[in-house]
Amino acid sequence: MDLTTRYRNALTLAFDIHAGDFRKGKAVPYISHLMSVSALVLEHGGSEDEAIAALLHDVLEDHPEAITFAELSERFGCVVADIVRGCSDTPDDYTGGEKPAWKERKRSYLKHLHSASASVLRVALADKLHNCRDLRNDLRTHGKKVWERFNADKKEQLWYYDQLLRIFAQRLDAQSQPMLLQFKEVLNEIRRDGF
Repeated sequence: MDLTTRYRNALTLAFDIHAGDFRKGKAVPYISHLMSVSALVLEHGGSEDEAIAALLHDVLEDHPEAITFAELSERFGCVVADIVRGCSDTPDDYTGGEKPAWKERKRSYLKHLHSASASVLRVALADKLHNCRDLRNDLRTHGKKVWERFNADKKEQLWYYDQLLRIFAQRLDAQSQPMLLQFKEVLNEIRRDGF
């Protein structure tokens, strides 16, 4: 598969929208996460639409003031916009400001994943895999204080990742199984290392 100018345009948009954003508690530009998620999607057989959605998967959730679902659909098509919306844990009508409570958002998102498309599941898995790898690496470097970066404690975070793993294991196609295995291994490493 050859990537088209649509992918380059999505990369530029992601760069522009997330300019000045950093990974939680780190001086790492947020765009690095988006590029990593998109790379995982491509490396595991995803389509260009899925790779574009991976680059943009947080725009509606983190920067609804910068672009709307309708604008995303117009620029990149309904397939991309639907995947991006499907990867968001905020309500469809979210336009900024305070988000619902962490547990409420996560429960709603988990419920949604039970009927989400294969494309949404693939991008969501790539996102969670990269987040978990980053978490594992930070825990190894900085220890337990890393958990303080988040809106939920260690127990809640691990509950969420366990629920995601269960849903992904039930719903993902064979194409995504290698990525699923990596996700499971990283979670096991976080537990085994006692963080």
